[in-house]
Amino acid sequence: MSMPSEQEMRQAIAARDKSRDGQFFYGVITTGVFCRPSCATRSARPEHLRFFPTVESAMLSGFRPCKRCRPAEGISRVERLVEIARYIEQHADERLTLAHLAEIAGLSPSRLQRIFKQALGISPKAYQDAVRMRHFKQSLKEGDSVTDAIFSSGFGSISRVYGEASRNIGMSPRAYRTGGAGESIIYACRTTALGLMAMAATDKGVCFAQFGDDETSLLAHLKAEFPHAELRPSPAQDAPELDAWVEALDRHISQGAPRPELPLDMRGTAFQMKVWQFLLSIREGDVLSYGEVAAHIDNPKAVRAVASACAKNRIGVLIPCHRVLRGDGSLGGYRWGLERKQTLLDAERKRRVG
Repeated sequence: MSMPSEQEMRQAIAARDKSRDGQFFYGVITTGVFCRPSCATRSARPEHLRFFPTVESAMLSGFRPCKRCRPAEGISRVERLVEIARYIEQHADERLTLAHLAEIAGLSPSRLQRIFKQALGISPKAYQDAVRMRHFKQSLKEGDSVTDAIFSSGFGSISRVYGEASRNIGMSPRAYRTGGAGESIIYACRTTALGLMAMAATDKGVCFAQFGDDETSLLAHLKAEFPHAELRPSPAQDAPELDAWVEALDRHISQGAPRPELPLDMRGTAFQMKVWQFLLSIREGDVLSYGEVAAHIDNPKAVRAVASACAKNRIGVLIPCHRVLRGDGSLGGYRWGLERKQTLLDAERKRRVG
């Protein structure tokens, strides 16, 4: 069933209309929470509202269920997954096994893995990594040193952020050398607020998100990056999560929704992976110079190498290389054009101020 019009949804929220419950859900970008239309919580400013057809789509976009109106209740599978997701969030700094989570959910490990990924687009392990990364970013935001932030977030060691996390998310060195031979990569093209975008994913996560003028050139870039992989367009029935990921990223770009915490299949050298992992910790609205990034990864002389790693980033916006500028404050370069870089920075600063 399609959602009501935006005007109807706004009217339903203002009237706290219970008859609209289940027809749509709304999120508030300032709190990161999503609610039923009838929720009795204090009204949010209209420009801070985002609308979703399902609980899953709201959660995929980074919103969590409201504790007052409990929008996920009454949907048994989602309710069970929300319970698991909350447990992971509360115990993110601990070692959590799939068997332990499955016992809490009352499911077999294989079934929990399957339905969790179906609903949220990522595995329980990837979700825990994403929660830890959010804690890592928050610690940096609060002024902790990089090392203190790493340990307080539950990573246990610096290598867990810049080493093991990269290797677990990314491809094997052999697959990297062979240009994706033997892999199947699903892709989709869609028009966004920054122009036409192509997103592609392996079974591990997003490996490609780039902007271009036409679909032909974007697919040529994809083939150049993965010359030996099997590339297939994404029919919704075969890869619904990829279509949802594209929509979530576009909502982030065009409407200011939270940046979706999607699984990433990053592919590069050890140094590039280290740079890209650090870029994930730069909060929205902040910018750093190439030199500052080099200093943060404990390699202050590698300024040019940092700039090169940013230029070779294949996953636009999700790995926010647009937040890195030259030392003099000028934009520097951007793989998809300086106009797009400026647009992203302006939008992020505006949301930060707002």
